[in-house]
Amino acid sequence: MQERHDAPLAPLTTFRLGGPATRLITAVTDAEVIDAVREADETGTPLLIIGGGSNLVISDKGFDGTALRIATTGFHLDGTLLELAAGENWSDAVARTVEAGLAGIECLAGIPGSAGATPIQNVGAYGQEVSATITEVVAYDRRTGGTVTLPNADCAFSYRHSRFKQDPTRYVVLRVRFELEDAGGLSAPLKYPETARALGVGAGDRVPAAIARETVLRLRAGKGMVLDAADHDTWSAGSFFTNPILTAAEHAAFLGRVTERLGADVAPPAFPAGDGLIKTSAAWLIDKAGFTKGYGSGAARISTKHTLALTNRGTATTEDLLGLAREVRDGVREAFGVTLVNEPVTVGVSL
Repeated sequence: MQERHDAPLAPLTTFRLGGPATRLITAVTDAEVIDAVREADETGTPLLIIGGGSNLVISDKGFDGTALRIATTGFHLDGTLLELAAGENWSDAVARTVEAGLAGIECLAGIPGSAGATPIQNVGAYGQEVSATITEVVAYDRRTGGTVTLPNADCAFSYRHSRFKQDPTRYVVLRVRFELEDAGGLSAPLKYPETARALGVGAGDRVPAAIARETVLRLRAGKGMVLDAADHDTWSAGSFFTNPILTAAEHAAFLGRVTERLGADVAPPAFPAGDGLIKTSAAWLIDKAGFTKGYGSGAARISTKHTLALTNRGTATTEDLLGLAREVRDGVREAFGVTLVNEPVTVGVSL
């Protein structure tokens, strides 16, 4: 276990923002993770868990406590069953499953961060969510002081949400287990229209999993959603806001605002979200509210490739980023009556 004091946290995040931690511990085994968490809990020390740092907005003042970086490793494939240590690089793990000819997470290629974060956020993109393939999550339960194995049904997965996100101070993910599909090297049926169009096939069709992965990587790169140190459009947390999910009444009011602002012939994106709910597009809302690609004049701006990504152009502070985020959130609410919710976790700050 490695320990540092007054340690910079910005280099551990994809935003490259945030001040130092009083203490930074890097744990490379599950036992080290548990020991560090127990010590913090027993001494009443504030604890910040860091995986790949792709979903964190940390205060410029830093973190007054112990930051625990989970750097555990472990990729175990037994037939179609996959177990990943929490610290495994997610994008690399996806690539290895595709190389093994398995389907189920190939459209989640290129998503930055660690495997342990995927069940917390119920990570999803291009028609796939990890909740569709996760069988179990092994976690340390800070309430009971023991290790627990939670089956999928007990994880309370929903859109960008889970039991772990709902109660963020209780569980520390140690291992994630998946059941993938052996489809003879083919992908899972394609669900996302953009992916199908890019491949020249129809929704529900299968293609070689490697081709599906490469296509998703190309689509993501075109939106600045694949990490590249030389490209400031990727100095972000990917999608900064979640897609709003509206009740029927909220959606009707929203459509009324759209008509007033843009005309009766404009139809915003709408997708069924279960139980009579309707999901619309945060990127569409941001763009139509006047916050187009590249918007901003300071060191924090909207990506030049995708309106849903807020970026650090190299010299931004966390307050610069939050100022832009508030401007976008408030502008969308004023234009359409819909309040956007940030997807990244905020530490020591809030929107």
